[in-house]
Amino acid sequence: MIKVDNLKKSFGAKRAVDGVSFTVERGEVLGFLGPNGAGKSTTMRMVTGFIPPSEGKVSVGGFDMLEQPLPAKRLIGYLPENAPSYNDMTVHGFLSFTAEIRGMTGDTKKKAVDRVVEMCFLESVIHQSVDTLSKGYRHRTCFAQSIIHDPDVLVLDEPTDGLDPNQKHEVRSLIRRMGEKKAIIFSTHILEEVDAVCSRAIIIDRGRIVANWTPAQLRQQSELAGAVTLKATGVTSEHAQERLRTAAGVKNVSVVQKLPNLAWLRVYPASKEMNGALAREVASVAASQGWKIEELHTEEGRLDEVFRNITMTDTNKAPQS
Repeated sequence: MIKVDNLKKSFGAKRAVDGVSFTVERGEVLGFLGPNGAGKSTTMRMVTGFIPPSEGKVSVGGFDMLEQPLPAKRLIGYLPENAPSYNDMTVHGFLSFTAEIRGMTGDTKKKAVDRVVEMCFLESVIHQSVDTLSKGYRHRTCFAQSIIHDPDVLVLDEPTDGLDPNQKHEVRSLIRRMGEKKAIIFSTHILEEVDAVCSRAIIIDRGRIVANWTPAQLRQQSELAGAVTLKATGVTSEHAQERLRTAAGVKNVSVVQKLPNLAWLRVYPASKEMNGALAREVASVAASQGWKIEELHTEEGRLDEVFRNITMTDTNKAPQS
């Protein structure tokens, strides 16, 4: 549904996007991550045809965005950064206006407006002017306009920005449901949304893709992935650390925190493909030594650590697949 090929964009001497390529299929939700200034919004604006690329191509539904912009844009719903809208319109008036822009009239327009008002929980503010709305309701109103024509492709720039926790949950659930039948790209700074919504995630840094993996594959890049955290009584941290270092499949053991009556350790595997074997080995050692296990679990890995490692070092700048 979306094909981006060697996309580049320069603003004067600054190269904001530098050779970005990816595809998004129907039924896929692609998270677009990166630090501020990485090129996320610029890429999304080029995907939607809002700005032209300096080099490269974008096609949507098989239509080239530069050569066939109208049929390409008809397939897209777009929520831009900062949710722009017309302040002097009511919510109903704004949504009716956007439905008309999309070619809807009469009963078709009314049904489309009613549908997105219900989907985005806007019933209580439907007759308010946009300038009186809270940031959350303003954002939901602009989200509603992006889906009013039930598009096959959704491009969402920070779709949960300014929403409270309940509203974020509603929007994530909506994106997840729509992602079963549509091709969706959304940018976010909130790493928990990658787990909550995405089937795949791209990390962009300095205008280039530095990671393109599923959430599970991203977690596997974490130093913590596969490590076992142990809390046990009846043993000192030092003694438990020394004993566990000689256990099978153990690469290293660190003390998480020194506590007077509790050994709190993290045991790192020699290989991340141990699939629970390390936890069983740690439990076996604890049982043989008479330690009382208070807590034992295998770490999944942390996305924030992976994000920092990828975007804050100079050794991971080459594109990965």
